[in-house]
Amino acid sequence: MNRQLWCGGATLAGLLGGLLLVDPSTSAVASAGAAATRCELPDRSEIRIPAGTFLMGSARYHDEGPVHSVMVAAFWMDRFDVTNAQFAKFVAATGYVTDAERRPDPKDYPEIPAERLEAGGAVFVAPADGRAPEDDVRWWQFVSHANWRHPYGPTSSIVGHENDPVVQVSYRDALAFARWTGRELPTEEQYEYAARGGLNGKTYAWGDQLTPGGRWMANVWQGDFPNQNTTEDGYNGVASVGCFPPNGYGLYDMIGNVWKWTSSPYSHATASSAQPASRVVRTIKGGSFLCSRNYCRRFRPAARQPEESGFSSMHLGFRTVSRHP
Repeated sequence: MNRQLWCGGATLAGLLGGLLLVDPSTSAVASAGAAATRCELPDRSEIRIPAGTFLMGSARYHDEGPVHSVMVAAFWMDRFDVTNAQFAKFVAATGYVTDAERRPDPKDYPEIPAERLEAGGAVFVAPADGRAPEDDVRWWQFVSHANWRHPYGPTSSIVGHENDPVVQVSYRDALAFARWTGRELPTEEQYEYAARGGLNGKTYAWGDQLTPGGRWMANVWQGDFPNQNTTEDGYNGVASVGCFPPNGYGLYDMIGNVWKWTSSPYSHATASSAQPASRVVRTIKGGSFLCSRNYCRRFRPAARQPEESGFSSMHLGFRTVSRHP
């Protein structure tokens, strides 16, 4: 198993095939620690990202290369990730039901017995003995009735976490919200260009040092993953948006906290017309609070992961873009 691959999650079919109902209290990331800094109050403001050319990708991992020059037209991007409160307004206005709240269509997952198909989403549960399993995907469990209102399972809640990024949303869910606001999801190129904040060719969104001056610049995992999170950055799970410094363009949380959906098919592959929309593999960017120095190191603008469009998890959210003048 490629350890670089599974730090982003797993496939819905793979988790449904080994359905396990998990007590959310066992999740190692079910609650956040004390805030390290004062968090900015989120809003729906946007930042104009100027047109430009940048070096996309890296030579660190095979799926991030080759490094190549990309030209990006000007566009506007949300200053913050979409929050629980903002997504709740969308649901209240439209009556929208997310994929995690629906039982998957048996036609989309013919390899899974129909009786095993349940509404829910993926939750990370660290092994009790601290040892890495033979298959890294076993850290991820499908939790029945986990959804955006209950990110870790039916007994969890977003009450009091209104300014946290919304999670347990699929690509379809994120796209529905974006279009409700008259916007779209960013392409992989747009996301990486914006995440770099004008620092072309740098390892991180803030330069070449992970912790300049000893300061953590994003919500990621400190310590020995998955055995211990020392929470040096102040968080043991998802943080509210805007708790870490913005990048050079004024965008918050482009790196760490939660992964973000992009509209780009993974590796720019064209999906087969016979492939269910829920199983088209998209690229996600940005890394999450589960990324660590000893595991996947995906807290970099060049980092990328594949994810099925119908998949949702407790560390995957989104933000939107537009191209208005």
